[in-house]
Amino acid sequence: MSAPAPHRSAGPPPAPPKPTWDPTAPPRSYPWLRPTIRIRLTLLYGGMFLIAGMVLLTIIYLLAAQALQDGSRLSLRISGPVQVASDTCELPPSGSGADLGQALDACLQLQRRIALDSLLQRSLLALMGLAVAAFALGYVMAGRVLSPLGRITRTARQVAGSDLHRRIELDGPDDELKELSDTFDDMLDRLDRAFTAQQRFVANASHELRTPLAINRTLLEVQLSDPDASVEVQQLGRTLLATNERSEQLVEGLLLLARSENEIIHRKPVDLAEVADQAVEQARPEAERKGVEVRGVRQPVYVQGNGVLLERIALNLVQNAIRYNVAEGGWVTVTTEATPGQARLTVENTGPQVPAYEVDNLFEPFRRLRTERTGSDKGVGLGLSIVRSATRAHGGAISAVPREDGGLVVTVTLPV
Repeated sequence: MSAPAPHRSAGPPPAPPKPTWDPTAPPRSYPWLRPTIRIRLTLLYGGMFLIAGMVLLTIIYLLAAQALQDGSRLSLRISGPVQVASDTCELPPSGSGADLGQALDACLQLQRRIALDSLLQRSLLALMGLAVAAFALGYVMAGRVLSPLGRITRTARQVAGSDLHRRIELDGPDDELKELSDTFDDMLDRLDRAFTAQQRFVANASHELRTPLAINRTLLEVQLSDPDASVEVQQLGRTLLATNERSEQLVEGLLLLARSENEIIHRKPVDLAEVADQAVEQARPEAERKGVEVRGVRQPVYVQGNGVLLERIALNLVQNAIRYNVAEGGWVTVTTEATPGQARLTVENTGPQVPAYEVDNLFEPFRRLRTERTGSDKGVGLGLSIVRSATRAHGGAISAVPREDGGLVVTVTLPV
C-alpha cells in the first residue's frame, strides 16, 4: 500500500524486519523456573539458611561429641566378684581374668558412637525439613518484598497502552521502592502534560484552520458557478478548489489523528464485518475506476469499540490498497475472522515491491515509500498513521508483511 517506485536491478539485499514490541500485548507466559528476581532471592534466602544450619549442626555435633567424650571417662575401681551385662556390647564374665575396666571403656565408646550417629541423622532430617520451610517462606517473603515492583510493572504496561492517567501511588515506608515509585509518577505527570498539550494544540489548530478553508471552498464554488467567468478563471478556480480540498483533508486527518491517540473509554459492540463491508462499498467506485477487483469473505465478529474509528480503520486500509496497486489486473482482499479472544481484519493487495525494512516507515505521518511525500495525489500521508493510532486506542495491534509478488498484507488484531 505504497506509491510505485522504479525497479532497481542491483542493490543491497533487504534487511530483515526488526522485531517490534507491542505494549498492548498480554504478558508472555514463562516457565515456573524462569530465573526471576523472586526465584533468585528465594534461592539466596534458602541457601543462606541451609549454610547457616549446616554450620550450626557441625558445631553442635562437635560439642556433643566432646561432651560425650568427657562424660564417658570412668574414674572408678572394681574389686570383688561383679556381674556386669549390657545389651549393646559383650562384656567378659566374672572370674575370666579379663580387664573389666577396659571392656567397659570400649562399651562406652561404642554407645557414644551410636548416640552421635543417631544425633546426626535426626539433625539432618530436621535440617532438611527446616530448609524446605525456609525456601517456601523465602519465596513468600520475596513475593511480598517485590510486590511494589510488580505494581510498577503493571502500571508501566497500562501507561504503554496509551493510558497516561494511571499512577502507581505506592503506599508504605519511605524506602528505595517508594522513591522509585514517586519518581515514576513524576515522570508520568510530565509525560501526561506534554501529550495533553500536544493533542490540544493539534486539535485547536485543526479547528481554527477548518473555518477559513470552508470559507475559501464556498467562495471558489460560487465563483465556479458564475456562467460569465472566463475559461482561465474557471481553470484557476478548479485548481484552487482541489488545493483547498487537499488542505481540508490534511486538517481532518490531523484532527482525527489527535483524537485517535487517546484510549477509547466509551465502547459498544460493533460488528467488524459490517464495518469492513461499509468501507468496501465506499471505496468500490474508486476501485472500479482503477480496474481493481475487491473481494474477500468477511465473517461476523463483534468487538467493543468506537464505530466511527473502526470504520476509519477499514476505509483507510481499503483506500490505500486500491490506490497503491498495479496498473492492470490488480486486486484487494478484505477479510474478517474470529480467533480465540481476538477479532482480525486483514487487507491484502497487489502492488509494487515493498522492502521489509521500509514497512515500519509507512505508518509514520507524511511518510510513503521512497522519497514520495505529500506531493502525491493519492492522499495526505496520514492514512496508515491514523489506522495505527486508532488500533492502539482500541487496545489492538497492527502488522504489515510484504508479499513476494508485490503489495502488502496488513492485519489488524482487536480484542473482543
